[in-house]
Amino acid sequence: MDDRKSIASLDNNRKESFDNSEDVRKLEVNRKFSIVGVVARITPRKDRNDRTFWDLTIMDEKGQIDGKIWANATWWDLTAPQEKKVLDPEKPGFISGLQGQSLGIQGQVAEFRGQSQLNFNALYYLDQSKYPPHGFVQRSPVPIEELEREFWNMVDGCGKDIRVFLRQMFSGQLWEAFRLAPAAVTHHHAYVHGLLEHTLGVTRCARSIADTYAGSGMNVEVDLVVAGSLIHDIGKIEAYSLSPAPEMTLPGIVMDHIALGYAAFSRIAENFGLDNSLKLSLGHILLSHHGCREFGSPVLPATPEALIVAAADELDFKLFCYEDSVSVLDEGKSVSEYNHSTGRRFWKRNSVEGTEA
Repeated sequence: MDDRKSIASLDNNRKESFDNSEDVRKLEVNRKFSIVGVVARITPRKDRNDRTFWDLTIMDEKGQIDGKIWANATWWDLTAPQEKKVLDPEKPGFISGLQGQSLGIQGQVAEFRGQSQLNFNALYYLDQSKYPPHGFVQRSPVPIEELEREFWNMVDGCGKDIRVFLRQMFSGQLWEAFRLAPAAVTHHHAYVHGLLEHTLGVTRCARSIADTYAGSGMNVEVDLVVAGSLIHDIGKIEAYSLSPAPEMTLPGIVMDHIALGYAAFSRIAENFGLDNSLKLSLGHILLSHHGCREFGSPVLPATPEALIVAAADELDFKLFCYEDSVSVLDEGKSVSEYNHSTGRRFWKRNSVEGTEA
């Protein structure tokens, strides 16, 4: 697609003529694409010749893609008169002002060090009323009604003391923020309702593990595992925001969601008058749920319940990364590209065996 055709189709608001992020992630090297989405992140860099380029993450309803905008890329303003179409990305404030804005992109798949890389060659600043940014924000693939129903079923399955506390905790503005929040900016469940989806995945897994060990005679409090799982990421309400794509807040950057979550839990538990033993046990689960200090937990899991929640949290994260990585494999491929979040390549075992990745 040449520049004139791209501009014409964007001017005519022909959204159906573009690829989506899921399609783009499956393209082979040298294939061209055009996509419209919202800018999730854009970061200036310098190449070897001291020329500025940008790392760009663009989001649409199907997910996110990362690419490079090199110094020779062309920039167009589709909101200006015809004679003012060309934009200067070096203009002060221009790049930072793109965060959360809708953008059209024409690009091509390249290869760099044996892996696919997206080059964004032509970029189009759009009329934000024709292409409202919130219309390109990814949401959980699970309907929100199903997520909410399962969450409250989890709560109501607990004993009275825990059930009443959880219903008090997840109410009002906190619940509204929790049900909308993303679970991350990039690594996993980085979309609207992502925190609720991830929380349920962890709780479902942790409860099954707790039931297994309790059934074999170990002293595991299943209700404590469920409650700890449901509250473990409560700090992400303050750590992340949607504007409209997921991004970290200043408190999230300088304090992290574990500290924020423990502070919020402590306030709510104190106001509620939660039993001190239960408060200590749940607080320990929340503080230790990343499993080790290297991953941000100030303390290590020291109870069966805390160990179970930490294990379930890590498993849900890694399985999400697995699904995300293998979902874009070409037919006949069995091994994904390197996943930096988990430090590995994933093997899709039911693919054609013996095929090289």
